[in-house]
Amino acid sequence: MAGHSKWKQIKHKKAAADAKRGAAFTKLIKEITIAARQGGGDPAGNARLRTAIDAAKAGNMPNDNIDRAINKGTGELEGVHYEDATYEGFGPGGAAIIIQVTTDNANRTVAEIRHVFSRYGGNLGAPNSVAWMFEKRGQMTLDAARYDEDAALEAALEAGADDVARDGDLYVITTAPTALHQVADGLRARGLEPQDPEVAMVPANTIRVEGADAERLLRLMEAIEEHDDVSKVFSNFDIDAETLAAIGE
Repeated sequence: MAGHSKWKQIKHKKAAADAKRGAAFTKLIKEITIAARQGGGDPAGNARLRTAIDAAKAGNMPNDNIDRAINKGTGELEGVHYEDATYEGFGPGGAAIIIQVTTDNANRTVAEIRHVFSRYGGNLGAPNSVAWMFEKRGQMTLDAARYDEDAALEAALEAGADDVARDGDLYVITTAPTALHQVADGLRARGLEPQDPEVAMVPANTIRVEGADAERLLRLMEAIEEHDDVSKVFSNFDIDAETLAAIGE
């Protein structure tokens, strides 16, 4: 089981009970703004912006908020200047972690991320210390409770997906990065609604983390995700269902 898929599965369960919509909106607005600044305000010609807008709409963000974020990115409205940064490190049990952030102060953000790692028994690493363990891939999920597995597999492959794997109550669909929106649109055309389409860093191999290390690792992942500047977190860990149940996840 892919480590990122495991974290997606855990986040999926948490999201059902997550009421922190304001924090989620802040992160989505940052992503829309920087995507528009880097690639222009037309989602038809800016894949990153289209992905960000889709995520915002899935989170029920009002269209006015989306439009303002785009206009701030293109310079039509005054706004904060954000930049992208990527940090890498190791968590408890040796799990590799990649963190993508959008920040207006990289020095402040890296210091805060380093503190989070230290607090939960991890270590912030040097650039490229773990990136070589991951590959950039398109990913999205389908609710396994809503769709038949054979039908989901057929629809995804016909749309151009490379792989479909069952992960708990989700089907995880993997694509080439450039085929992400093509596959998502193909699924919608077949009446299936993909969740969380994104360009992800997918681990080539996973590492099993157990016991106290597993609990500390999940607390670290949660603390990183909750940081206002963090947009995405990827890891190569695998935690079995029995351990998750014991932890209470």
